[in-house]
Amino acid sequence: MARVLLNIPRSAKPGEVIAIRTLIQHNMETGYRPGADGVVLPRDIIRRFTATYDGVEVFAAELSPAIAANPFLSFTLVATTTGPLALRWQGDNGFDQTETREITVAE
Repeated sequence: MARVLLNIPRSAKPGEVIAIRTLIQHNMETGYRPGADGVVLPRDIIRRFTATYDGVEVFAAELSPAIAANPFLSFTLVATTTGPLALRWQGDNGFDQTETREITVAE
């Protein structure tokens, strides 16, 4: 599993816009760069990121080889109800990682 840093508020007021920030540790090898021996290193990137809030997809991104290593993603959402926020990264070579955090919505 890759190391993930998340900045997600644990609680919010109904209707509040909250910022979600994620960073995942991943080399994001493009498949174009030669290694020390001159042989091109195989491609290994995160291709897709999705965020679902209480079962509804609220953000998605398609990533490409041009994205830097350790991709940082930031987006906002409107807190409507208490529920889980699931963040999923999918990539080459079977890479698939999901992190889930509960967001409590109350006055």
